[in-house]
Amino acid sequence: MTVRLWCARLTLTDFRSHAALDLELDERPVCLHGANGAGKTNILEALTMLAPGRGLRGAALMEVARGGIEEAVDRARPWAVSARMMVDEEAVTLGAGAERTDTGVKRVTRLDGRAATAGDLARTARMTWLTPAMDRLFAGSAGDRRRFFDRLVLGRAPEHGQAAAAYERAMRDRQRLLNENSRDGAWLSALEREMAAHACAIAAARLETLERLQETIDSRPEGAFPKARIALEGALEAAFAEGRASADIEDDFIATLARVRGRDAAAGRTLDGPHRSDLLVRHAPKDMPAAHCSTGEQKALLLGLILAHGRALAEDPGAGPALLLLDEAAAHLDPARRAALFDELLALPGQAWLTGTEPALFEAFGDRAQMIAVGGS
Repeated sequence: MTVRLWCARLTLTDFRSHAALDLELDERPVCLHGANGAGKTNILEALTMLAPGRGLRGAALMEVARGGIEEAVDRARPWAVSARMMVDEEAVTLGAGAERTDTGVKRVTRLDGRAATAGDLARTARMTWLTPAMDRLFAGSAGDRRRFFDRLVLGRAPEHGQAAAAYERAMRDRQRLLNENSRDGAWLSALEREMAAHACAIAAARLETLERLQETIDSRPEGAFPKARIALEGALEAAFAEGRASADIEDDFIATLARVRGRDAAAGRTLDGPHRSDLLVRHAPKDMPAAHCSTGEQKALLLGLILAHGRALAEDPGAGPALLLLDEAAAHLDPARRAALFDELLALPGQAWLTGTEPALFEAFGDRAQMIAVGGS
């Protein structure tokens, strides 16, 4: 039996343009419409503050406070977001925000009123999103694609974020020692062992996510959104794909890091590792790299990936349904493809949230979605 996930109530306090917002919702898709600058994307961003990371804009803690740091200076709670999520018939309340302490401002996350980690929230209510900035993802940098794919990995494995953060910390510490020409080989070796352990966890989680996603893509019928062939370009991911043992991959990476210390010291950065991997995507029907496709084809491929990811999460016994947040996704689709998108969203067990400037963009939903007009606050 498929589990359903939806947001029954969303409240915002002093978040971006919204001094206060309280939405009572049912399980149908949510269509937010209003003029540019009305605060539609701010609502989606607020939801993503309940996920690991810094939300769909990558904002700093106080950047999302209404009026910015200057206006929020006297507020004990500069901003807060709360959502009552329904997992089938069970209600859980997620919360995130900023609170002042004696030493500054800290981020707080809560689950049913108790302190919780971002990973706890993510395991309760997964979510993934698309923004207009991602439309040219395939023609952009490897870093953009890697961050996009890591967000998909986080959807099924919230601990992936912790492994990535620990890897980055160890890598920075190693680079600092290399830059200082440190002769403390034992400390360098310890950091390289730590890097290797986290690097293997990162690569293994990426590969498992990719394989599940590709299986879901392949099982989808042909439709309005072309199928993709996806692969990961990275030495550790390739080693796992070959079926090598994790311990052997880890030992090899430790040896590589020790061997290239001089090169990394001269370069000022670590040149090997999962932080340099890339997501490779091909338009399967045309057997063409996604970067060589038209802008419209690239957007359709991206939407197809997100739809497949939503289905893959729902079918994964270790994961579950996810909210899909699509910012301005329908604006540049023709009517037939827009209707096909809506039908696919309705078939997913996770609630969809969409934004657009005109309610007419969502006409194909009919009464199958809830329309919410958003005005400036």
